[in-house]
Amino acid sequence: MRKIIVDNEIFDKFPDFKRGVIVVSSIENALGNKRIKKPLNKEIENKNDFDYKNHEFIKVWDEVHTKFGSNPNKFPPSIKSLLKRIQSGGGFPFINSVVALFNYISIKYLVPCGGDDIEKIKGNLRLGFAKGKEIFIPLGTEKEEIPEVGEVIYFDDKTLNVMCRRWNWRNGDFTKITEHTKKIIINIDGIQSVPKSLIEEARDELAKLLVEQCNAQITTDYIDKDNREIGIGL
Repeated sequence: MRKIIVDNEIFDKFPDFKRGVIVVSSIENALGNKRIKKPLNKEIENKNDFDYKNHEFIKVWDEVHTKFGSNPNKFPPSIKSLLKRIQSGGGFPFINSVVALFNYISIKYLVPCGGDDIEKIKGNLRLGFAKGKEIFIPLGTEKEEIPEVGEVIYFDDKTLNVMCRRWNWRNGDFTKITEHTKKIIINIDGIQSVPKSLIEEARDELAKLLVEQCNAQITTDYIDKDNREIGIGL
């Protein structure tokens, strides 16, 4: 059975990291859904004047990125990028129902949230420090990059293909969620002052929405320093 694994070295440096997990074994991922667009647009509106730069949940990810050697202003964590985009007037397009729900949960709870097409991954899904041998192709491109040694990456430990660079900065192209995707691993991350209860609440709301809006079949789980890996059964 394949697993989601957070390396011991991550917990050595970030012992309060926690991750809510949703395992989707089947889903109908439409390219449009008015029932999803309405709450998403409402949440975008709510964040138009939000002082995200001084919010504790945003600041902790800046601190984490700095701690593993990344510049959070040059390479902003995903939740910070979403909020910056909202307040610049750009919003974000409705790519498909699942991605829209990721974005909704992320900006509602102020936490990084994302997912990957598990059928594109050969090995375990591992969060760890880059060794300099991994390969990353950014979403929407074909150009290969090599993550910096010591950078936190989320990767396929069999092929060394990277799903996400700098913990939660930029997604890779090879596991992107499309309307054809059927099996997905979804992660909702918290650290430092972000409580377990909030991560579980965000995870459970997203799980409920995926069932209601996308006819998903799911299970949920949780990773922290006391439970560092889980089997995914897909």
